[in-house]
Amino acid sequence: MKRLTILLPVLAVVIIGILGSIFIVDERERALVLRFGQIRQVIEEPGLNFKWPLIEEVVFYDDRILSLDTAPIEVTPSDDRRLVVDAFARYRINDVVQFRQAVGAGGLRNAERLLEDILNPQIRAVLGSDGVTSNTILSEDRAELMARITAVSRALANEIGVEVLDVRLKQTNLPAQNLAATFDRMRAEREREATDERARGEEAAQRVRAQADRTVVELVSDAEREAEIIRGEADAERNRIFAEAFGQDESFFEFYRSMTAYERALRQQNSTMVISPDSEFFEYLGGSTGRSGLAAPQPAPADQ
Repeated sequence: MKRLTILLPVLAVVIIGILGSIFIVDERERALVLRFGQIRQVIEEPGLNFKWPLIEEVVFYDDRILSLDTAPIEVTPSDDRRLVVDAFARYRINDVVQFRQAVGAGGLRNAERLLEDILNPQIRAVLGSDGVTSNTILSEDRAELMARITAVSRALANEIGVEVLDVRLKQTNLPAQNLAATFDRMRAEREREATDERARGEEAAQRVRAQADRTVVELVSDAEREAEIIRGEADAERNRIFAEAFGQDESFFEFYRSMTAYERALRQQNSTMVISPDSEFFEYLGGSTGRSGLAAPQPAPADQ
């Protein structure tokens, strides 16, 4: 009975020691065996493993791709339009020994702090470099900028045993204090463009109106010139006909000219005239033969 009393504690210690010396590494993990804080073994393959109980401890690290959301930061592109950038990174631990030496016992929390200290300066440096404007950051060209940030960050992160796989910009916004000024500037630019468009339209309208006025003047001038030519030809033809008529019958021509003069002078609006009775104007009104003694032409008899 006394022997059993002694063996039971010993057996319990042995069982505890055996259980404390056994550990399992998952296929999604890698492990470090530490003895008094010093690295004694690196286990990268999954399976059952052993360690010295009490004097050795095991630290597990995730072997999967991890993600890190960086805090929003302000960047100033080359056009001096400040932007608030929110980025995220995907990374994995590629060297657990170097990672342990860099982050110590802090683990992923210290690693993400160190990684963020690497990413943020590179984001500011690349997005604030010469030739990079806010329009470039907001356009499809920012894929090249993210590739540059990833390449530089990967080289620096290797020093802490981390491989940066990708860096992406989640959001790109204007600072709250700059929104009103930006909107005012955009409104002013649009108003200036509208004013320029209206000025160009008015200039084009003036050219069209000037061309139309010139065309009207030319058409009227040509029409008046042609009218004067036609009028002159008509007057010449009329004078020719009068000359021929005068040559054929001088008395009839004089009678016709007198009748025309009476018609023009004795109109309804001007029917009162003060003229001497023996004036030559009334030569054909003095009788049937006229004052000259010539018989006035008689109208032809009407057809029966």
